[in-house]
Amino acid sequence: MSQTKWLNCRLRDIQNKLTAAGHPVSLPVISRLLKAHGYRLRQNVKQHEGSVHPERGRQFAYIHTQREQHQQAGHPTLSVDTKKKELVGDFKHDGRIWCREAEAVKVHDFLSEGEGRAVPYGIYDLSHNRGTVYVGQSADTPAFAVDNLVQWCRTELPQRFPGATHLFIEADGGGSNSARSRVWKHHLQEKLADGLGLTVTVCH
Repeated sequence: MSQTKWLNCRLRDIQNKLTAAGHPVSLPVISRLLKAHGYRLRQNVKQHEGSVHPERGRQFAYIHTQREQHQQAGHPTLSVDTKKKELVGDFKHDGRIWCREAEAVKVHDFLSEGEGRAVPYGIYDLSHNRGTVYVGQSADTPAFAVDNLVQWCRTELPQRFPGATHLFIEADGGGSNSARSRVWKHHLQEKLADGLGLTVTVCH
């Protein structure tokens, strides 16, 4: 046995290679032998984060402290993020449903053939373990992100946190709610803080 390993091969490919080398083996036997040696069909896993900033631990400890202080004070604490954008139209999407026949969709996902692009923006209420998703047709802009927060505050805030004066928001460092985006900060101040009379704290 050599040290040669075949990667990304179908069982049929391995069978053909073995047969060509003078070792005819059936597909079930190949499958059984691979499983016996710990081989499975696997996807790659996101684990390598690169270099770690020396202040990273302190940053997350600070966010945790801020979250706990706001929750103990009864303030709404939210986590926000833009979800995966989806083409709107007759396209293939992940997921399955119960039906008698599979729905036929287009072979290619060309943007030009779509009716538009859906931009889902998620707002997760940490205190009530409840998420809300707003779907827009525009680009993922800071104004779009803040408009969704304003809509959440007008519809959800009075029901869950009547009389709330503070709002704590956790967001990632990039995208529409980037830590460096002046537009994001301007709209937060203008539409949330001044517009709704809230003291807004944001941690990235």
